[in-house]
Amino acid sequence: MYDLLIRGGRVLDGTGSPWYHADVAVTGPTIAAVGPLRRPAARRVVDAAGRCVTPGFIDMHTHSDLDLLAHPQHEGKILQGITTEVLGHDGLGLAPVTPATVPLLQEQLAGWNGRPAVTWDWTSLASYLARFDRQVAVNVAMLVPHGTVRLLVMGLDRRAPTAAELRRMQQLVVAGLREGAIGLSTGLTYVPGMFAGDDELVQLCRVMAPFGGFYCPHHRNYGMTALQAYADSIAIARQAGVPVHLTHCHLGYPQNRGRAPELLAAIDQARADGVEVTLDSYPYLAGQTYLASLLPGWAQEGGPAATLARLAAPDTRQRLRHELEVAGSEGFHGVPLGWDLIGISGVAEGPDRASEGLRLDVAAARAGQAPFDFFCDLLVRTRLEVSCLAFIGNEENVRTILGHPAHMVGSDGILVGTRPHPRGWGSHARFLAHYVRDLGLLSWEEGIRKITAAPARRIGAWDRGLIRPGLRADLVVFDPATLRDTATYDDPRRVAVGVDYVAVNGVLVVDGGRVTGATPGRALRRGARGIQS
Repeated sequence: MYDLLIRGGRVLDGTGSPWYHADVAVTGPTIAAVGPLRRPAARRVVDAAGRCVTPGFIDMHTHSDLDLLAHPQHEGKILQGITTEVLGHDGLGLAPVTPATVPLLQEQLAGWNGRPAVTWDWTSLASYLARFDRQVAVNVAMLVPHGTVRLLVMGLDRRAPTAAELRRMQQLVVAGLREGAIGLSTGLTYVPGMFAGDDELVQLCRVMAPFGGFYCPHHRNYGMTALQAYADSIAIARQAGVPVHLTHCHLGYPQNRGRAPELLAAIDQARADGVEVTLDSYPYLAGQTYLASLLPGWAQEGGPAATLARLAAPDTRQRLRHELEVAGSEGFHGVPLGWDLIGISGVAEGPDRASEGLRLDVAAARAGQAPFDFFCDLLVRTRLEVSCLAFIGNEENVRTILGHPAHMVGSDGILVGTRPHPRGWGSHARFLAHYVRDLGLLSWEEGIRKITAAPARRIGAWDRGLIRPGLRADLVVFDPATLRDTATYDDPRRVAVGVDYVAVNGVLVVDGGRVTGATPGRALRRGARGIQS
């Protein structure tokens, strides 16, 4: 007797091949049979007539690192059909840590993670991943975060590592890979990652090669020199002999309008040369980060206390004003900052929460201040605990990039704050409903491949991403006619509709469109033969 039988659905199996009608049977955590099954017995039968049956969706870029532990049912993600998330992005993950680095990370990342009541009782990547096993609704995979490693070894110093420090960082990267990490992430516009040179990154990537890890950069510039920054990322991977996955791969700002074909041509050339290049993006025009990241690197040296002291100093403010508004700082990718492009999405407790949901220029006008002065004072009053949206995207580039065969979907979702980005609640549903169904830019089969089999192969989860007997039963049943995202910038926490059933490791976490409360997710640890789960 099967544990679960999904009958009569339209199966899109993840390969990109044409759909077909079939039954899908599950025993324990595994797909047991696929095909026209004659009168099989099952403890639970799901009627999927008129529905699509697919592998579980994989979110290639998330910031659920702490929120998932605080809210393990993960409603906003599983109601989109997401069954696996990749953590540790942008070089600023939550392991490995020491008692000295934990408070620094907590303060720096409050705009991404908030301060939920989660005990940081881990030190290594292994002990962090253990917190997820069968305690959350989705599976997780993790990247070794370069900035977190650099912080542990070098603190917040703006310099090249000594030979001994580089060896120690290499040892930590190898330790993370041995403990199950799938690759190395960087955040080269965030402290302390921005203080690293390319040679340091090449040396750290090289030690990944025996483990099959890949390089996953948030690179140095998404604005004035974006195409060069993408080329530099590919060059690092080429020199190190590892694959590169260009996460949140987009071309925003007016300077890059219509330049997506140039980027894709460079990717195609690199692939033709033998460099394994893949990419992901989110289907929205705004980005999100913490507000203090807009500051130039020199203003963030020494950590939060030093940054706050600089923001309070009148002479330093004049230098900051010129770099932000005239010259263009590295924090805004070399582009002079237009305050009307920045939305305040989350603020620490206090009266400044009244500014959430407002563009920064509007909030400043209400306070009777110039935008720059309001920006500095807001950061000081909140001790840097502010997240923001940046409305810098270009729809033509978004559509061009998501059509590339090596493209996948990553939400880059930040889940804290009163007005976070809707991408955390809508990216995968929006990709399928808007770009696949409504605009017809891709077939259903290709759209499903991009969020199932393609990312599963990238992260080494060879037992997931396809509907095949013997593979793990991460499965989604949805109505292709009614599937849609409902989250907006004004109301970003609205969940997607149209997903009826979601199974993670054979257990229903969504049943009849309702969250069951089950937590069958597992940490997917990469070993010599791929993911071990």
